[in-house]
Amino acid sequence: MNVRKSLEAQHSPDAIRLRLAIAPAQGYLGDAVLGAIDGCVTTFAIVAGAVGAGFSGGVVVILGFANLIADGFSMAVSNYLGTKSERERIENIRLAEDRQIEEIPEGEREEIRQIFIRKGFTGEVLEKIVATITANRPLWLETMVREEFGIEITGRQPSTAAFVTFAAFACAGILPLISFLIPHLEGDARFRISALLTAVTFGLIGVAKGILLERSIWRAGLETLLTGGGAAVLAYAVGAWLRYLYGA
Repeated sequence: MNVRKSLEAQHSPDAIRLRLAIAPAQGYLGDAVLGAIDGCVTTFAIVAGAVGAGFSGGVVVILGFANLIADGFSMAVSNYLGTKSERERIENIRLAEDRQIEEIPEGEREEIRQIFIRKGFTGEVLEKIVATITANRPLWLETMVREEFGIEITGRQPSTAAFVTFAAFACAGILPLISFLIPHLEGDARFRISALLTAVTFGLIGVAKGILLERSIWRAGLETLLTGGGAAVLAYAVGAWLRYLYGA
């Protein structure tokens, strides 16, 4: 009953008007999750591969931090360029549609008409919708871009996407290295602690993703743990195999 009352309160005319008046925030969850998972996977993969190959703790730290900076920066730059390219594509589509509305307005009105016919509107109601939308140039343009191309005029900020990716990469990626920065720890203990921290990180990333997306936290956590763990096991196996192959 309380849930129903809460839902009813959220769907009162004033609540709906207020909610729709607020521009939806751009989502950067994908950037954060991708950065965190990749940071943790690649860093621990280097740790596992180096340990499997018999390298010293100092070498593990050097390789790990080199990966943390270089790969994190590379990933952030790639995300920046990809997001920027997507925004440029959206802008080109918007400009093309704006030009078509200017040069062939009747054709664009017919496109609006056909769009809403496909939604089930007919007759006088349909013509009122067409007249209302085409009387407002920004609304007309936004409707064309969204309905014809399936995209929003506004997109994610490239710089924010890059920053979120790098920050998540660095924060998650440094965790597998922490035990190798602690003096007087044995090599096996360092690796076990690193593996434990990595596994917990994978699980927490999955849980956070599950909470934000309102999905099963156990399934999301296990999925992320298994994915990252598989990469780590593979890296360790390759390192151990190469060590055996070359008799190191």
